[in-house]
Amino acid sequence: MSLENNSKTHQQQTVELSIALLERPSVTPDDDGCQDILLERLQQAGFDCEFMYYGDRQAKGEHAEVKNLWARRGTTDPVICFAGHTDVVPTGNENNWTYPPFTPTIADGYLWARGAADMKTGIAAFTIAAERFVANHPEHNGSIAFLITSDEEGPSINGTVKVMETLEARNEKITYCLVGEPSSTDTLGDIIKNGRRGSLGAELTVTGKQGHVAYPHLASNPIHATMAALAELTAATWDNGNEYFPATSLQISNINGGTGATNVIPETLKVIFNFRFSTETSEDELKAKTHAIFDKYFENSKASYDIHWKLSGQPFLTPEGKLVSACQQAIKSVTGTDTTLSTSGGTSDGRFIAPTGAQVVELGVRNATIHQVDEKVEIDDLGKLAQIYEGILENLLLD
Repeated sequence: MSLENNSKTHQQQTVELSIALLERPSVTPDDDGCQDILLERLQQAGFDCEFMYYGDRQAKGEHAEVKNLWARRGTTDPVICFAGHTDVVPTGNENNWTYPPFTPTIADGYLWARGAADMKTGIAAFTIAAERFVANHPEHNGSIAFLITSDEEGPSINGTVKVMETLEARNEKITYCLVGEPSSTDTLGDIIKNGRRGSLGAELTVTGKQGHVAYPHLASNPIHATMAALAELTAATWDNGNEYFPATSLQISNINGGTGATNVIPETLKVIFNFRFSTETSEDELKAKTHAIFDKYFENSKASYDIHWKLSGQPFLTPEGKLVSACQQAIKSVTGTDTTLSTSGGTSDGRFIAPTGAQVVELGVRNATIHQVDEKVEIDDLGKLAQIYEGILENLLLD
């Protein structure tokens, strides 16, 4: 890192790097060179860097090749890792944007671009924090690491989960992990995520017999056969949650059946639903209770059912301790905010890191515009976020 760069403020440096990343249309799973920018900077700061590629270079969709960056400075414990993703969601109709989504624009106190909140500015802020920390403390304790993927917004099968498998195979452990997802709600640092609910998806297929609506005795209507079971499923209480997690919830997101004709009883019905579950309930318990409900209603039915399950992640929790305290102290020092711990919201790649024994928290900018048209982030928050991240490194790696 040059003296010229080091003389700039946290905000100047973070904005400049954010713009360099935001200019690249890295729609999932395409990294579009973002990680090359990071690798060059991290190598200059003394990090050992490697790209990890998983997936099929010739394939498209969920099996496409994914580029991941693992970078580490130091060889001893503790290892504090910054985890994030360079891929972004599609823009939608670009004509609906105030400014072109991949032409980062500073206006009205905001930086506007796809990925501004989710989460390229978080990556930029941690990079600046690491550079400044290393410049000031070149002989620091422990290790600093980066785990950056381009497969978080997509199927998430060739990204962080595969990197973690590689690290586990070579017994390279992460002690503390800071995921730079946009966790804040009203003001920077007001919320940090110290856990996430599990996510269990299900695709239900009910098979009956097609026929004419005027002759129902010659057919078996899969829609009728399923209605009572779905009613009981959606009314069920799965658990009551605990002090860290709300009660497990189930939501039906899709119901599809019918041939398009008004006088035909369809042969099949498909229903997609999802559990967001707490640590009070296990994957196996949710499956068993669901099957018990459907078995009851289909035992004497002419229709049959099948459920395809997909576990996206187990619930995880980082209780109050060294990492949480380091984050709270850094936030308080920079913003004066007393942060609140939360496990609400969706999932993140933290679900792949926590099972290895790492303490994991999510801390980033405000999430008000993520995945929306006119995604943006407050300019004033970017320098503060870099200062917070640098403070966390000081709290964890300096005696």
